[in-house]
Amino acid sequence: MKVLVIEDKAQVVKDITFCLEVRYPRVEVIAVADGQKGIDMVEAELPDLVMVDSSLPRTDTIDLVAKIRQFSDVPLVILCDTESDLDRAKGLEAGADEYINKPFSPIGLLARVNALLRRTKGVGFTPDHPVSVGNGLTINLSTHEVFFSGNQVKLTRIEFELLSFMVRNEGKVLTNRALLEKVWGSEYVNDVGFVKKYVYRLRTKLERDARKPEIILNERGIGYKFVRHLLTIQALSFVFACFITDMAATLV
Repeated sequence: MKVLVIEDKAQVVKDITFCLEVRYPRVEVIAVADGQKGIDMVEAELPDLVMVDSSLPRTDTIDLVAKIRQFSDVPLVILCDTESDLDRAKGLEAGADEYINKPFSPIGLLARVNALLRRTKGVGFTPDHPVSVGNGLTINLSTHEVFFSGNQVKLTRIEFELLSFMVRNEGKVLTNRALLEKVWGSEYVNDVGFVKKYVYRLRTKLERDARKPEIILNERGIGYKFVRHLLTIQALSFVFACFITDMAATLV
């Protein structure tokens, strides 16, 4: 695993490196103290995780996160000192996945990193290589291209952001509020109609039958989750029947 730490304090970098090496013996930690160089390193090194200090000199952390999100979906953590709830909301809206307060405990740091990596399942920056998520669906997170059954599907920016967020949290029920905060912003947390509208649009483009969804499922009164659809017994029977029919026709 490769971790990029954008942090100007050497002791913080040492502490993070020590914690990660205890849990991940083969981890490679790369540290830079400059925001722009950090952006360049995300592109050049393709890290599995990025950790950004919220108080870098001459650097707007929110702008830095937003710039990284323009080309990468790498799991991203902001290391913060005394940020307000508004600062956190802005960071999450810009694209951060997690906040960790400083000073941090080794156990707390590892617990949050483990949870984030488990949640995102390693889906990060993958230039020119679509990520297969099953059901005939592949996504290129760097080019925002989506393919379903071999055909490219045109998605709007909102549709793509909604889909990629659900895919990165595969199997996890995401509340309407969480979806609204991540995709639309904290000021839209009460507009549940937005979620319903765009989920339906995704289903019409990516499901075999939007009325009987198989991959974007509804949890009544809570939200939605993305799952990899497995063939049912009926579907397997249908495939087998088609195979037998084709074989019979060949023999005749």
